[in-house]
Amino acid sequence: MSDVATSAFTRRPRAEAQEAPASLLPFRAEGVALTLGGSRVLDGVDLTLAPGGCTVLMGPNGAGKSLLLKLMHGLTAPDAGTLSWNGLGAQAATARQALVFQRPVLLRRSVKANLDFVLKARGGDRGRVAELLEHVGLADRARTPARRLSGGEQQRLALARALATDPEVLLLDEPTASLDPGATQAIERIVARAAAAGTRVIFVTHDVGQARRLADDVVFLHRGRVVDHAPAARFFDAPGDPAARAYLDGRLVV
Repeated sequence: MSDVATSAFTRRPRAEAQEAPASLLPFRAEGVALTLGGSRVLDGVDLTLAPGGCTVLMGPNGAGKSLLLKLMHGLTAPDAGTLSWNGLGAQAATARQALVFQRPVLLRRSVKANLDFVLKARGGDRGRVAELLEHVGLADRARTPARRLSGGEQQRLALARALATDPEVLLLDEPTASLDPGATQAIERIVARAAAAGTRVIFVTHDVGQARRLADDVVFLHRGRVVDHAPAARFFDAPGDPAARAYLDGRLVV
């Protein structure tokens, strides 16, 4: 994949309503709880995220990582507690974010048309399509129907569509979970460049190696609670919770 054209992924200033904060960060969750199917899936989450860098959300299956991401993006509301993006509620902040799922959701049209549709809908510069495709290594696939791409190519297109909106915050829910090592590396490269260009990244993964490569800080969830939140170096060297230590050692966490 070719090197990034820096101009394509340097975040562009956007016009905001007068009452809106200049930045979505810091993010704060206080006492956030959520019950689904009679089970408490998030149970008093307290979390603060500062501006800048890449935060990785980790934890065993069922810990609440993906649900917390959806709450942060305003896709659902908590039963209790509050979420705030520098004073904005989660739903009010959604337009300044982008979310990429484990399985990309693509339009039934060409690769180029998928990007063009997003740029047109959001009032973006449609002349950026070529730069965006070059950045994610899909320049030679512009006329290919999006759903004929490989899994890794589809995820790169999903990332290009997300970044085309110049999000302040990029939320990623296990975007490489079903990809091979080469495709995973390509996605990680795009994510790292986005973070370096000023987009705040929040990334859910089960892959400890991936977390070590990408994270500036790590949030570890267990049984619906944040049990550790630390800079990446400290977390991986000396996690502050027994469940996190067991997870990093490859032991069963229940």
